[in-house]
Amino acid sequence: MSRIGKQPIVMIQGVTATVSPANVLTIKGPKGTLTQEVDRDIKINIGADQILVERPTDQIRHRALHGLYRSLVANMMVGVTTGFKRELELVGVGYRAAVAGQQIDLALGFSHNIIFELPTEIKASAIAEKGQNPRIILESIDKQLLGAVAAKLRSLRKPEPYKGKGVRYSGEIVRRKAGKSAGK
Repeated sequence: MSRIGKQPIVMIQGVTATVSPANVLTIKGPKGTLTQEVDRDIKINIGADQILVERPTDQIRHRALHGLYRSLVANMMVGVTTGFKRELELVGVGYRAAVAGQQIDLALGFSHNIIFELPTEIKASAIAEKGQNPRIILESIDKQLLGAVAAKLRSLRKPEPYKGKGVRYSGEIVRRKAGKSAGK
């Protein structure tokens, strides 16, 4: 069996989980509600204090889906209780970010500012402290959506290897290149 898939998911107090006949799992918690459509072959058993994900056979397809859905359900459980957070850093002279509602206004060295529209499930804040690079903090209960939005923001100006300028995840290490050598 899958080492990940066979582990039970502990039900946290204040969280309710239900599975519809169409095999759609809904988890409600203090921070919100998440739903996940589950493959028809995978069975979700909800107990009083834990959730078990089971597969019918040892086919390669079933083994692959077993661990996948267990991880997705575990992430949903964490999301509705504590939520997820992703931090981005803007490295470069004149790089700025401002958040207004569900829009982020980014100055990334282009001739115009980029206005990025955020999904309603994500909350953002921009921090600009003196002596440090501007930062964008994204928070959500949906880990998949949060990762996709953070990757999209990073793709607007990826960190380049010569000066290290661009949008990067907080704590990301950018491999640097030497550049041209001086003449003779």
